[in-house]
Amino acid sequence: MYLLSSHQKPLRIALVGTRGVPARYGGFETCVEEVGQRLAARGHEVVVYCRTTADTNHAETEYKGMTLVYLPALKKRSLETLSHTGLSAGHLFFKRADAAIVFNSANSPWLPVLRAAGIPVATHVDGLEWKRAKWGTLGKRYYRVAESLAVRWSDALIADATGIQDYYRQEFGVDSTYLAYGAPILEGGASHRLPELDLTPGGYHLVVARFEPENHVHVIVDGYVRSKAELPLIVVGSAPYSDDYTRLVTSLGDERVRFVGGVWDQELLDQLYANARIYWHGHSVGGTNPSLLRAMGAGVATNAFDVNFNREVLGTNGEYFADAAAIPALVHAAEASVSDTMLRGKKSQADALAYDWDRVAEGYEQLCFDLVGRRGARGRRSGAFPLSHTVS
Repeated sequence: MYLLSSHQKPLRIALVGTRGVPARYGGFETCVEEVGQRLAARGHEVVVYCRTTADTNHAETEYKGMTLVYLPALKKRSLETLSHTGLSAGHLFFKRADAAIVFNSANSPWLPVLRAAGIPVATHVDGLEWKRAKWGTLGKRYYRVAESLAVRWSDALIADATGIQDYYRQEFGVDSTYLAYGAPILEGGASHRLPELDLTPGGYHLVVARFEPENHVHVIVDGYVRSKAELPLIVVGSAPYSDDYTRLVTSLGDERVRFVGGVWDQELLDQLYANARIYWHGHSVGGTNPSLLRAMGAGVATNAFDVNFNREVLGTNGEYFADAAAIPALVHAAEASVSDTMLRGKKSQADALAYDWDRVAEGYEQLCFDLVGRRGARGRRSGAFPLSHTVS
């Protein structure tokens, strides 16, 4: 990671619309932490807007070189993100920034506030949120409208998968900047933390996911239970506002399925990935997923839900399933041939080298410089977005 050149002026960059850092929830938070710390290391002033929670240490106003601003949010699923981003936009209106990255197209109603403050903004549109089962009819309609507002009111759009780029090009006729996530490459084969969960290297199947229907944890558990698996299935994950779905998932398990909840200890989580026989990936609507990249970087063979986002990343190194009925055969194949799964994992790890956080951060930096340079040409309503860098 190099520093700014002599002719480049450091920028004040605001990262808005997530739960903040340290990353303890999902892909957006991971992106903010990984990209934000690298932008700060390059000399930029990076401001991350974080949600106030009961376990937040508000005395910590800096993290890995980033400035943290804590603001509250309404504790209701449909309003939590939007309310927090509204307060963040209001704060930015007075504190200002050279450029802002807003995560999640759901936050697009607040983009006019940033425009009024003269702040150029790129919106990371995420995946196809309106397909998520947790949203009712009204919520799905809101997301479709929010997508169109993001197109209308953003200076640029960010997509983390070519499938998302294709969607916005087909639906709205606009281009977007492709900035995928990075994949941490794990070497060394450490496994000394596994005994804490009574596990051994290569001796278990693994799922790591938020408990939401479109992540298909229920399908994986159901399919696994139908199999004659001898190795246990370790399920890592939880989610706020998901009590009903959590009950469904746990009801499908048997004595071979172990639900361990969220694992925030990164060393332990890394070792869980790196030493699994198979990683089961059920995500289906969120574009390029950090959990999938983490599994690839750990060198573990992956079986994934069959959608274009997963095939785009895994390619021929993955095995795919579309329903619970397809899972038992994959379970049996994984347990029957250690060599085949190891080979798939090594090939995936080699492919993961293409997903590099340093390069991704460089892409965000260049996008911010471009936004500042185009400060007088904001809010294009024609869908003519000239920024179309490709960084993976």
